[in-house]
Amino acid sequence: MAARSIGDISLSFGLVSIPVKVYSATDSKEAISFHLLHKACGSRLKQQYICIKEQVVVEREDMDKGYEFTHEQYVVFTAEELKALQEKGTHTVDIVAFVPAGSIDPIYYDKAYYLAPDKRGDRPYKLLLEGMKKTNRCALARWAWRGKSYTVQVRPSSDGGLVLQQLLYGDEVRSMKELGIPETEVKPSELELAIMLIEQSAQDTFDPAQYEDEEKKRIEAAIDQKIAGKEVTVSEEPEMGGGKVIDLMEALRASLAKKTGTTVADEPKTRKTAKRVTTATEPAPVRKTRAKK
Repeated sequence: MAARSIGDISLSFGLVSIPVKVYSATDSKEAISFHLLHKACGSRLKQQYICIKEQVVVEREDMDKGYEFTHEQYVVFTAEELKALQEKGTHTVDIVAFVPAGSIDPIYYDKAYYLAPDKRGDRPYKLLLEGMKKTNRCALARWAWRGKSYTVQVRPSSDGGLVLQQLLYGDEVRSMKELGIPETEVKPSELELAIMLIEQSAQDTFDPAQYEDEEKKRIEAAIDQKIAGKEVTVSEEPEMGGGKVIDLMEALRASLAKKTGTTVADEPKTRKTAKRVTTATEPAPVRKTRAKK
């Protein structure tokens, strides 16, 4: 099935306007959902909204939206007022800067879209694509879409096109400093073994086909068993070993041995020869002497 565009926009590059079509880059698979049923008769349950003051069911047409500015005190907004607060779509992505390709931490990545050239947009599209490849840079831009404003990244994709990546704002990403991770020294011998373990599992590319949603497969298999009238076997929970104290070097050596089938030699240790000390409770060695003739 051919991809369907979800919108037509213009990519503003200096004084150049590039007409492009927007396509969803991902096809999110919804999680398998289960309905709530009445145990007594097996019928589906319906969700209702109850007024906590009057204890009556409230229909959707009788609802308002409000912001709680203090405890149980609200300012109410009508649907028209909320709509007026939404960002007005401009159908234009305005590039404001070009930054080094790897300067944006992927933790800021949100939803991604593919961009394809629209009519008469082939040449400027290709020009921007090749220009960013040659300079090893990506673009930062502003985009108003479906009532919201976004900061976005425009970058070359590995498939030879442009990707528009929505970015999270700074206040939407927590700082790692909040975790209070302590400073810890790493021994050179431990680091060497860790690097060896990493190199043994290293791959040059990422192939998403190698990884599947195992949980979804288990649920689908269990549903098929239930439909066929079979009982679903419940496996025991694996024991958690989080509280077990391990020897880091031994764990690294065991991991390497498991992958290679060989044993990693221990570090050479310098041994000091202790002098033998005779104590009062230990009998002194008897020296045999040859009798004189």
